[in-house]
Amino acid sequence: MSSRKTVSAPTISSASPASDTAIHPDLVLNYQALRSRAMQTLFDSLDRLCEGTVVVDQNARIVWINARYAARFGVGSPADAIGREIEEVIPNSLMRQVVVTGEPLLLDVLEASDQYFIVTRLPIKDDEGKTIGALGFALYDQFFPLSPLFSKFMHLKEELASARRSLAEARRTKYSFASIIGVSPACIDLKRQARRAAQAEAPLLILGETGTGKELLAQAIHAASLRAHQPFIAVNVAAIPETLLETEFFGVAPGAYTGADRKGRVGKFSLAEGGTLFLDEIGDMPLQLQTKLLRVLQENEFEAVGSNKMIKVDARIIAATSTDLQELVRTGRFRADLYYRLNVLSLTLPPLRERIQDLQPLCEHILEAIALRSSQPVRDLDREVYPLLAVQSWPGNIRELRNVLEKAVMMSDAVHLGVEDLQRILPGLALTTPPQPKSATQVTALPAAAPAAIRRYGEAMADFERQLLQQALDACLGKVGEAARRLGIGRATLYKKLAALGMAGADQSQ
Repeated sequence: MSSRKTVSAPTISSASPASDTAIHPDLVLNYQALRSRAMQTLFDSLDRLCEGTVVVDQNARIVWINARYAARFGVGSPADAIGREIEEVIPNSLMRQVVVTGEPLLLDVLEASDQYFIVTRLPIKDDEGKTIGALGFALYDQFFPLSPLFSKFMHLKEELASARRSLAEARRTKYSFASIIGVSPACIDLKRQARRAAQAEAPLLILGETGTGKELLAQAIHAASLRAHQPFIAVNVAAIPETLLETEFFGVAPGAYTGADRKGRVGKFSLAEGGTLFLDEIGDMPLQLQTKLLRVLQENEFEAVGSNKMIKVDARIIAATSTDLQELVRTGRFRADLYYRLNVLSLTLPPLRERIQDLQPLCEHILEAIALRSSQPVRDLDREVYPLLAVQSWPGNIRELRNVLEKAVMMSDAVHLGVEDLQRILPGLALTTPPQPKSATQVTALPAAAPAAIRRYGEAMADFERQLLQQALDACLGKVGEAARRLGIGRATLYKKLAALGMAGADQSQ
């Protein structure tokens, strides 16, 4: 067709001024002529300075292309490109998108074969604002003219990626089942149950006294689950003011109330999407928030504060408490339906006084961690110290033990910490030594730790525990209840230990 032979630059007409009612007719003509000339000059200048120029109609067919651009894409003569669809000549072109949407695409990167162009695409509209075509300029065929801009962009991109990596790292767990130190039957059984719980998706309730390591166990369960590569978000309910708890959990919609962030705020449930949300000290949660939490557990959805939009959520809930939730339910301070929903699976962490066999490996692990953190030599405890530590009640459990050892390390320069070093922190340490038996048939002393090459650690600790319990019974004239009280353990626990060690206990009626 004849239009394929027209290759001269198109003439760009000018529109009338927005309002010419107050302008002299001669000035109007001059304005139109000058504007038309300016537009033509601009097009000619861009055509001359840019690497390529192309114009398409409302069907994205080429109506004009300059010779340099045509040659870039293997078209011998610009006339051969006229009337062809833009993608036939320029693969990956987005000119059709500009025609369809009527929106410009500024400073884009066009990849064609092994070439890269910095391009700008503008819609062409008629006097009524209808898109009738598009105009494209290939500004550069290399990146170096825009290198300052791209350098800044890449720097910002790298900083953003680094921040995301740091945030993701912070939301990953630091502990695994290997971090749970212990060889006692109670500790081994706990790990076995926890590994089983890690493979489930149901809510989990962790019970235990303060300082027993509830968050450590929760992190270990998350790290062993299918959600291990997703976020682990921990929230201490008791540490957040009641007025802020709802926004902390569910977030705030943009502009929800005066003074709120215009962009809104993301809640912990959203941050934990795909991962695990750990709710520590769940017993301190207000009743009003318990109702919303119950809905999340049942429906897997929630509303942000100030929003009517339901947000779907996929996060496993692990709750923990050191309080008696059943008592809170009985007194009306904790919802019974929420308790049963959380208590689908439950784990109970034994207190330190019920896992005396773990005392030595725990001390060694804590002392190694202190040395690593302070870049000091690793300290150890004299073997005479362990029997004395074993009869402590440890109300603060492992947290209290760590505190005592850290203080001992700080207050002594000795590599081997003895009874005297521990007495500075626990003044009654020597006074808690079990009484010596008076009968020759009774055990006369606590056993010293045997060399590792002769006896295994578990056997030595079992013998120590057996003799400790026997001495307590002898001192209390066989009264199990009194012996349990002085040892700082429950009566039922003492009976279990006696049975496990093959020892004959006194009459249970005592």
